[in-house]
Amino acid sequence: MYLNNLVLLNCQFNNTRMIIRNSLEIVRERLAEFDSVALLGPRQVGKTTLARALADEIGSGARYLDLESAADRQRLDDPEAYFEANTAALIVLDEIQRMPEIFQTLRGQIDLRRRLRKKGMPAGKFLLLGSASMALMRQSSESLAGRISFVEMAPLNLLEVATQLPEPDVRAQLDKLWLQGGFPESFLRTNSKSSLRWRADFIQTYLERDIPQLGLRVDQEMLGLFWRMLANDQGALFNAQRYAKSLGVSGHTVARYLDILEKLMLVRNLAPYSSNAGKRLVKSPRPYIRDSGLLHASVGLASLDDLRGHSICGKSWEGFVIESLLQAAGDGITAFFYRTQAGAELDLLLEMAPGKLWAIEIKLSTAPTLERGFYNACEDLNPERRIVVYKGVERYPMRGGVEVMPLMDLMEELAGKLS
Repeated sequence: MYLNNLVLLNCQFNNTRMIIRNSLEIVRERLAEFDSVALLGPRQVGKTTLARALADEIGSGARYLDLESAADRQRLDDPEAYFEANTAALIVLDEIQRMPEIFQTLRGQIDLRRRLRKKGMPAGKFLLLGSASMALMRQSSESLAGRISFVEMAPLNLLEVATQLPEPDVRAQLDKLWLQGGFPESFLRTNSKSSLRWRADFIQTYLERDIPQLGLRVDQEMLGLFWRMLANDQGALFNAQRYAKSLGVSGHTVARYLDILEKLMLVRNLAPYSSNAGKRLVKSPRPYIRDSGLLHASVGLASLDDLRGHSICGKSWEGFVIESLLQAAGDGITAFFYRTQAGAELDLLLEMAPGKLWAIEIKLSTAPTLERGFYNACEDLNPERRIVVYKGVERYPMRGGVEVMPLMDLMEELAGKLS
């Protein structure tokens, strides 16, 4: 049985680490509040490990079905009968997108369990795991409206690893996480070349096999080219026509490729902040490959020296920080970037609540300096806080009410404020 709150992550050479995944407690809380919970995230991010840990805690009161298994799909030959035979159990349905037709049955079964609960009878709930497919989200939101809560499971983040793994230097954990990314099979490998091979294989498998299995009809070779172009343009303003011209496809096709990768949680499409009516604002989004390890594998960077010597280094750090902060904050904020035609610019703008803004600049240097564009943006927006996240280890103030702090400090603050 898994230890309470711990998820076992197995790596090569039988190297095992126990890492508390923040998502586990979130799933527990949502299952206490909702009739069903959908845990969404890309493959290999740890959803199955988490769900099995939860099922093992419950023991005989849980049923786990992997819908990629022919044997488990056969158990659902008559899904209504199976669910009614297990009304008191927590039923975990892994890779639910493989059987989208089951959502209509789930609606009736959830309502049945509600009635049983009102009568004081034992009634279980449903935990649905999916690879973040559009079909999953559309089917569940249409069929289970008011009956389901969504939880996103992202790769490992700095808060999860730096406080738990036996590395005394947080900076070493940060560098490893930045280089190899947060997919457990990649991060926990002690050999960086082995980690790089795993990530390269993951990307190829996802684009060539997994996306088609999700029912998405795309030109796999073209989507792969688009992915590599995005990697080389990490964090740049998105120019659909330039991509369309380079790939020889329509702008509509390019937009669809970006939409697919975003909804599969492989890409974050950071939107521009646009509520300042008196300014000429940039309107194009900025796409970031969300996992830094996948980004580095896409451009063939095997070591920190390779990364530091590559032109993508600064934008890689920027994307890593953005993703880390948004994971720490959870669902409580909205994220943007800010840029005007006149040159005012912010890497990240967090809307903590309506009208409550935090302006964040991201610097790779351990001795950061700020350009005029940052101060101009702060004059435009009058944010509540002005923060520089950098790769150093100390917190200190700068002129203009600016706070300089390490990434870990701001992650801890966001997680604490919004918990």
